[in-house]
Amino acid sequence: MKLNLNKAKIHYLYHDGFIIETKSNILIFDYFNDDVEKRTLQHGVICREALQTEKNVMVFVSHSHFDHFNPIIFSWKEINPSIKYILSTDIEKNDDFPEVIYISEGENIEVDDIEIKAYGSTDIGISFLVKVDGISIFHAGDLNWWHWKEDSDEENSAMEKAFKKEVEKLSNEKIDIAFFPVDHRLEEYYYLGGEYLIERVKPKLFIPMHFGDNPEITKSFKEKMTNRSSDIVEIHERGQEILF
Repeated sequence: MKLNLNKAKIHYLYHDGFIIETKSNILIFDYFNDDVEKRTLQHGVICREALQTEKNVMVFVSHSHFDHFNPIIFSWKEINPSIKYILSTDIEKNDDFPEVIYISEGENIEVDDIEIKAYGSTDIGISFLVKVDGISIFHAGDLNWWHWKEDSDEENSAMEKAFKKEVEKLSNEKIDIAFFPVDHRLEEYYYLGGEYLIERVKPKLFIPMHFGDNPEITKSFKEKMTNRSSDIVEIHERGQEILF
């Protein structure tokens, strides 16, 4: 597919992992599950063919949790030496890593005409706002309204306050695509963060993530979010293609 200026082709890789192809760039976020025999984007795996491109390739990691960061991403440098890595500063530096760019909450950087801003998280690490080829992309990492039944009322109240404070920082941004947690483990509270983000930020396209092997929660979320300004994606399987 030939991509025009304000278009993007996305593949869901697993959990919080996505690859986004725009007119001149390829962005990869929070890739960790590489354990698949059929190594194609259609099966949710970053393959050699995806990296052998004339486009700029940039790899983002929101934080150090194992389900967001797999050091295998650094082996891609052998396939495409021009790859750039943007890592949260909570990821401990290692001499085995290739050259990487570290970014922390509140920082703004520009790399190859791509604007990158790091927002906070309600867990560790950061969330990313990336402006590339005329498209504004938000990847939340582990930023969410984490309402756990086993937590105290005080803990859940503090979480709500922290989450809403972070989202307010985004409320003046025009976001085209938002990748955001819709986590089944929160049970009946799974939708709180996503609903609030949609109401306050109004992304054009909302793509659920952070549900592991339970993609059916995205159907429940979409059905719950009727008559909203955002177009909400229902994810069925790993490798699914999404067009913006």
